Amino acid sequence: MVKEAKQVPQNLDAVAVRAWCRLALDALGRAREEIDSINVYPVADGDTGTNLYLTVESASQAVDAAFTGHEPALPSLAETVRAMAHGALIGARGNSGTILSQLLRGMAQVIGAQGVPGGEADHVEGPVLERALRQAAESAYQAVAHPVEGTVLTVATAAAAAATGTGGDCGAVARAAYDGACAALDATPGQLAVLGRAGVVDAGGRGLVAVLGALTGALSGESLTPRSTAHLKGSLHARVDADGSEAVECDDVPGEEGGPAFEVIYLLEADDAAVTRLRARLDRLGDSLVVVGGDGLWNVHVHVDDAGAAVEAGVEAGRPHRIRITHFGADDAHTTAQRSTAPPRERAQRAVVAVVPGEGLAGLYSEAGATTVPARVGEPPASGELVDAIRRAHAREVVLLPNDAELRHTAAAAAEQARTEGVRVALIPTRSAVQGIAALAVHEPDRRFDEDVVAMTSAAGATRYGELAVAERQSWTMAGICQTGDVLGLIDGDVAVIGSEVARTAVSVLDRMLSAGGEMVTLVLGESVPDTVAGHLEKHVRETYLAVDTVVYRGGRQSALLLIGVE
Repeated sequence: MVKEAKQVPQNLDAVAVRAWCRLALDALGRAREEIDSINVYPVADGDTGTNLYLTVESASQAVDAAFTGHEPALPSLAETVRAMAHGALIGARGNSGTILSQLLRGMAQVIGAQGVPGGEADHVEGPVLERALRQAAESAYQAVAHPVEGTVLTVATAAAAAATGTGGDCGAVARAAYDGACAALDATPGQLAVLGRAGVVDAGGRGLVAVLGALTGALSGESLTPRSTAHLKGSLHARVDADGSEAVECDDVPGEEGGPAFEVIYLLEADDAAVTRLRARLDRLGDSLVVVGGDGLWNVHVHVDDAGAAVEAGVEAGRPHRIRITHFGADDAHTTAQRSTAPPRERAQRAVVAVVPGEGLAGLYSEAGATTVPARVGEPPASGELVDAIRRAHAREVVLLPNDAELRHTAAAAAEQARTEGVRVALIPTRSAVQGIAALAVHEPDRRFDEDVVAMTSAAGATRYGELAVAERQSWTMAGICQTGDVLGLIDGDVAVIGSEVARTAVSVLDRMLSAGGEMVTLVLGESVPDTVAGHLEKHVRETYLAVDTVVYRGGRQSALLLIGVE
């Protein structure tokens, strides 16, 4: 489905690259479960969507860091695309994520060398983007030891071919590449037997379609939604989850029967000659070999039976680090090559992991027994931070509270990663820290996991949330036009009140929220809000709404101006 949107300049510059990364991350977040469910090649391990998401997440974070490092100025286009490629390289996960990182690197090599100075940032036009897409496909083929048709490589090549000779601006080139990729993706079941037997398209190719759709959106403003794979036949079938959403799954279909037992991935610091020798050695040890990178830093991916030999080969070639070994089919799949000789610490039965804005709230959550992840202003935690927190919790069962609507895809990817390590994870879609507080209040670790999750989810869902923030610029809102410095009162994520003073705006927000009823008001004050504001709000609730209690917490540093919960 294509929705027409307001036209925007269609040259590719640093700002467009940043938008591309963010749109691609959002697109892969929405498609992650679908892509995981159709993953049958080269190994039916159901993690291609998650791996692609984590790879693009790393690329997007690197681009954001490049912008932050140049504030208030903008980074150059060359700096931006190199940051994107480097971020993808160091964060590449799995076979498809490694190949995607090389596709981005190939594009960066052309775009970074061809920027045209002009305006606030340099840019490239359509013909350069065409060459970048061709270079991306060619470099990806070269990175794979034994290329197979009907995979993401085929889709990338078709996209580049469709874009060649477009004769338009970058938006037209990107749209042509997207259309070519969609057509090639639909053809993959007829090119690769394992896909045809399963009745699915290639999972990596499906992810690349999402990335190219995001590129088109960043350049032209179009919102592209790739056709769902649920229309495919064979052993693919749809299921309806308990929450009413439709997901896609396929019966167990082996990728390569009798294939190697381990996936080995590591970053490697080595020169070109050593990497050439490494390729030959790893090719003899296993299959699905992909080596991407350059300029002294490489990402190595291979499937082998002897994981130790694959790591040793890396040690002989240079300095491997971030070593990650997956035993296909094992309950505790993801481990590092280095193991401790100390006896493992006994896991707790259940834990809560929560993303928390502000030091004061972090203390509150910790006192309630939760493992916390800080949410810094302008720096949302990455999925890796959430996975690390789940590991720190060291429990068999974990309830994950993201406490931010924008973290839903990040939290879902982290939960999926933790599940591969044998942890049972339930993600409660809390959109504010006050909803998390409500969930924690009914948490009982001694009852059955499902019952605990249902109770916590119900408590969070029954809590309306509000927030006060200061407008950073003039803009349109649901409540009208706000000016820089205005106090904005948000209810359930939308601006409902525009005011000039914190206490009065907070009263207006409270009145709107309590008009639908409520028994408990939770106030979380930011570091700059005086206690007199809390006293004023408590008095207003006490005098205006009978039988409504109020509880006040201090959010501390890094917290919002004011959070309000009504339950």
